[in-house]
Amino acid sequence: MSSKSYVRRREFIHTSAAVVFTGCGIQDKLAGPGAIDEAARKVGQLPRRKLGGGREVSVLVGSATWTREAVEAGIRCGINFWHKAEDWEGSVPQAILKNRDAHYCQVCVDRVRGNHETGAIDEEAHYQLVKRAVQRTGLGYFDDVQFHFGYHSAAELKSNRGFVRVFERLKKEGLVRHLCLSQHSYTGNSRVRGGQSAPEILKAVAEDRVFEHAQFMYSYGEGDAWNDFLALARKKGFGTIAMKTTRGAGRMSQDKAFMKDFPAGATPHQALARWLTTRAQLDAAVIQINSLSQFADTCSGAGKALRASDAEAIRKMAVYADREVCRLCNQCAGACQRRIPIADILRYERYARDYGDLARARDLYARLDTRADACVSCESCVARCPQSLRIPEKLAQVHRMLG
Repeated sequence: MSSKSYVRRREFIHTSAAVVFTGCGIQDKLAGPGAIDEAARKVGQLPRRKLGGGREVSVLVGSATWTREAVEAGIRCGINFWHKAEDWEGSVPQAILKNRDAHYCQVCVDRVRGNHETGAIDEEAHYQLVKRAVQRTGLGYFDDVQFHFGYHSAAELKSNRGFVRVFERLKKEGLVRHLCLSQHSYTGNSRVRGGQSAPEILKAVAEDRVFEHAQFMYSYGEGDAWNDFLALARKKGFGTIAMKTTRGAGRMSQDKAFMKDFPAGATPHQALARWLTTRAQLDAAVIQINSLSQFADTCSGAGKALRASDAEAIRKMAVYADREVCRLCNQCAGACQRRIPIADILRYERYARDYGDLARARDLYARLDTRADACVSCESCVARCPQSLRIPEKLAQVHRMLG
């Protein structure tokens, strides 16, 4: 599926009278006239926090992948930082265009001539991509240019300054203003020579003081390596935004047996929002929103203290996620004899099962050069998994769903 066809498909969903979770069959209870106002009233004005000690951003970051209704409600509630704004392609909300300087719009840039493991950093290609994205969206400029997926290692950060030069060229022309990255883990990855974990790379990025902030996969149940990085980031004035935060919250909500014993008065998404914005050492967080109802439920918890019921909810969610949902740490990758991109495949599982976006997950899965059906169930990966997930079984399940 092309980027343009994906946008058209999403716009159809945005403008439907009743938004439905793709693949989940759940109708949006807030869809209809006056629904955006109602959702915005329920949430109220979201608090803001300094990003790395600089700009003030809403504690929850918005995304161009949200439904149109959720984006409009988010604007009314004070969300002012927008992830993947390049996806709007000529359909930027009028409220942002009319008050452009009040919003921070980010463009994501991928490696070229390959994927995030095998692709290259190409200064000219990246420069031209951003220039075209500025024209397509009509935004005039992007506030933040993000190196999507990030570096393979601290050594690559130091030796290859191509993306930094892209930023400098674009900034000189007034097309971007800030430099950031999203960082994935490459430790033990057989496709990436000398790959390191995301916390290791991000520590080097924070020490380097060239990038202003980073997005990274972070949710409940993370270990000391992430906490050490977050402490360093605060010390260095380096901005932190958590992504891929739901960690199974979508599938939990649909698990009747799990929800039967869920703490009264709490929901998975609202408990997550409370925890991310009050207990984690973060500047902000991205939570995928699939409907206006989910926006109201999730964002109404942002910046509010964690209640006893929420704390118990997070405990139960962490247990569930450790049993069912890959952290995407990539530690298993080096053990795979068939070089299966396990973390990518289980990331696509999240898109399908937790984000409700089966079409996107199937499209990305189809592009892989090695898919889950290459697994021979040798279980070498299981020994490397810090969660002891039954990875071969999960790969088989995902292949049946996406293949």
